[in-house]
Amino acid sequence: MRLALKVDVDTDRGTREGVPRLAAELRAAGIPACFLFSLGPDQTGRAVTRVFRPGFLAKVSRSSVVGIYGWRTLLNGTLLPAPHIGRRNAGVMRAVRDAGFEVGIHCYNHYRWQDHLARMSPAEVADEFGAAREEFRRIFGCEARTAGAAGWQSNAHSRAAYDAAGLLYASDSRGAGPHFPRVYGRVSRTLELPTTLPTFDELMGRPEFPDAAIPAHCCARLRPDRLNVFTLHAEIEGMGRPDLFRAFLEGCRSRGVEFVRLDEAARELLAAPERIPVCDQVAAPTDGRSGLVTTQGPVVARAAG
Repeated sequence: MRLALKVDVDTDRGTREGVPRLAAELRAAGIPACFLFSLGPDQTGRAVTRVFRPGFLAKVSRSSVVGIYGWRTLLNGTLLPAPHIGRRNAGVMRAVRDAGFEVGIHCYNHYRWQDHLARMSPAEVADEFGAAREEFRRIFGCEARTAGAAGWQSNAHSRAAYDAAGLLYASDSRGAGPHFPRVYGRVSRTLELPTTLPTFDELMGRPEFPDAAIPAHCCARLRPDRLNVFTLHAEIEGMGRPDLFRAFLEGCRSRGVEFVRLDEAARELLAAPERIPVCDQVAAPTDGRSGLVTTQGPVVARAAG
């Protein structure tokens, strides 16, 4: 079984504290991962507006949000100024790249992308992603080759921005396997490698998933017939629940899992693009997460274009 790890980095504190811990642990174990960074202002506090979404309060109450993120982060952008993540943590980000890990874009402003993408114009989406690309270039001295959207939020405008950027691949959705997404009849040229496993924060605090059961449940969802992709968060696996992550890695090792890089998997797949299906992109609920997320829909063709 092949498994790729994708690390979403949402906050200033997660970048400063969670990322170095995860990078050190993964490097010591010889396990590759792709770190996707939030690069602009940390306005996490403004996410309180999600209180009106179905399931948001239940998720907050069961997943120890305050304990994991801390009050300082939860007030960023409201009662406290929004720290600029890229300017404050460029050294941390470059150290991850220098340690041999893949790096890419999560977003510029996490709150703005996750909560407002659906109402943004094509120009606004292009500007928002363009700001992330510019900050990435400033930090790393090169163009980003991959992106994974905040909150799994994607639409036709964001896919067009990805295509214009010439990304190698993206990881914006939840689904079963690699595909080219079709949105409103237009097929994106950017390969999509979806998250295939549940995330820890979708399981934490639920009666049917005590902490000790979470790693085993995720391991049980691994399949030998596809590229498995697990999304972890610097704030959770790197700070709040490192013990669960270690148990997950041990469970993977006991099953003989081969850890692979997402960019290498993408290049292998793109060597034969005619074998990659085209699938409709849909918005659908995901168990344990509030609101709708970008999801891999039905296969509509066997190859793009």
